[in-house]
Formats: sequence, structure tokens, C-alpha cells
Amino acid sequence: MNILVTGGAGFIGSTLIDNLLRDNKNRVVSIDNFDAFYDRSIKEGNIKSHYTFPNFEFHEMDIRNINKSMLVDQDFDIIIHLAAKAGVRPSIDQPQAYFDVNINGTLELLEFAKNRNVTQFVFASSSSVYGINESFPWSESDPDLMPISPYASSKLACEKIGFTYSHLFNIRFIALRFFTVYGPKQRPDLAISKFINRISNGLPIDVYGDGSTSRDYTYVEDIVKGIRAAMNYTASKFEIFNLGNNERHSLISLINAIGEATEKEPILVYRDDQPGDVPHTCADISKASKNLGYHPETSLKTGIANQITWSKNNQKHD
Repeated sequence: MNILVTGGAGFIGSTLIDNLLRDNKNRVVSIDNFDAFYDRSIKEGNIKSHYTFPNFEFHEMDIRNINKSMLVDQDFDIIIHLAAKAGVRPSIDQPQAYFDVNINGTLELLEFAKNRNVTQFVFASSSSVYGINESFPWSESDPDLMPISPYASSKLACEKIGFTYSHLFNIRFIALRFFTVYGPKQRPDLAISKFINRISNGLPIDVYGDGSTSRDYTYVEDIVKGIRAAMNYTASKFEIFNLGNNERHSLISLINAIGEATEKEPILVYRDDQPGDVPHTCADISKASKNLGYHPETSLKTGIANQITWSKNNQKHD
């Protein structure tokens, strides 16, 4: 297959490409603009091994410019769209930038798919689209989506645009709502990465709220399996699937698990709740299980241990 991956130098994108290239059956074209959200050298490290594969091609590019690039002359079987301005909290301060990149960038990619006759489009959505919703676990059929951050709103808007293009232009659009992805290569701004780094070094960590908030933490390799399954999904023209781990862990239990794994006592500094953060998330993955054969296999304990090992071996990426 000829596969275009956007955000290919990021955490999930580079892990997916690792997997695709190991097959030795796919031609992978990766694009990333090395957004300054975090250190460029981290992303460069993520993709360093990819250049050893003759079937890999990389372009430094903003997704909003794809229809003006040399890629308009290439053919693709599928687009896996992982690129976005990331982060709930920063989006509150920069809503226009998030809407521009996430929504207009997705629109440009859908136009690219339409013009190049790419009929399979897999989109990285987010659990944040559910907003504040106490009906757990969250299901794709839930009609009451009330996102509480510009980031979340941008992801929901992209899902709606995807439906429009699916209906009008025969593009199969599959939106995957990721639930708190962690593991090796995780972005340095995310909680687990921060906690591992600071607890390992005996530094205090900020805890927003009383520690009772909870998340459905999903290991990155399980997410990759879900993406791979969505690449081959053909049963309908438009679908939304939750990709989670189908269980919740409180913030305090997560911190204690990291403390146990690092053999360090966490030093906690309690802070006020952060605007834009939802108190709890939990995925109903029955639809993905039935239609994609999606079955997450990695426990939080195992996943944390793997991320700690990676972090120790890649200190410059912390």
C-alpha cells in the first residue's frame, strides 16, 4: 500500500510508522512541520531509524500547504491523519491557531484526497470531544457531545467535515477517538512523561485538583493496532470508533504506580483544577471490538514500566 501519514514525526505517528515499515510491504510517505510546541530534536530522534528503509519518504511540510506541494503528483491508497496542534490547555489561549491548523488543515487534506482519488481516510480524533459527560463508559452513539476546550471543539468539527466529504465525494472517513495515549516516545508535555521524569529525579510534581480525576489510559502499541485495523475497514463509508483501554485509573493511583515502578516516593504539590480538563474519561470499546477486532492487551503497570525503560535509555528526549 501507498500510505500518507501526517504528523509522522510525533509520538503516535512515528510509532505507527515503525510498525508499518517493519511489514516491509508498505511505501510510507510521512509529513510533519516540526511544530515548536516541543523540541524539534525529539521528533528528529523519533524518525531517525525510518530513513534506513528504502520505502520511506519524509517531507517537512504544513498540512495546510499540501495542495501546493509536490505530493499532488503522487498516488496514495490511504491517508492517516494524525497531525494537529495538540494540547487542551494551550488551546484555550490560542483558539484561533487551533481552529486554523486542525480544521483548515483537515479540510485541505480532504480536498487532497478528493483530488487524488484517495478513498480511505483515517482521522485521529480525541476522547475530549465528549466533554463533561457522566454517562460512563462513553459510547460513540452518545448524542450529547459538549466539548469544553477549543482543541476538543476542533476535533469534533473535523469529524463533521469528514462526514460531509464521505457523503459527497465517496471518501471512507474513519474517526478514531483516542483515550489518553501513553508509552515510549510520549510527548514531554504530557502528564505521564512529566511524572516519570520528575519522580525519577526526586523532583516535586503538580497535582491539579484532589487527585480523584481519572483517565482511561491506553498504551500506544494498542492504539497502533487499532489504527492498522481501521486502515482495512470497508464495511461502511463513515464510522467513529473509540480506542481506549476500557478502564479508569485515578490520578493518584497513576502517580503511585509510577512511584512504585521507579522506586521513588512522589512529592506532590496540589494545585487548583485546570480549565478545559474533564474530570473523568472512560471508553466503551465494544464497537471497535466488534468491527475492528480491537482488543487492548497492555496493562497500565506493564505500559508504565515500558515507558520508564524507554525514558532511561533516551534521557535527552525527556
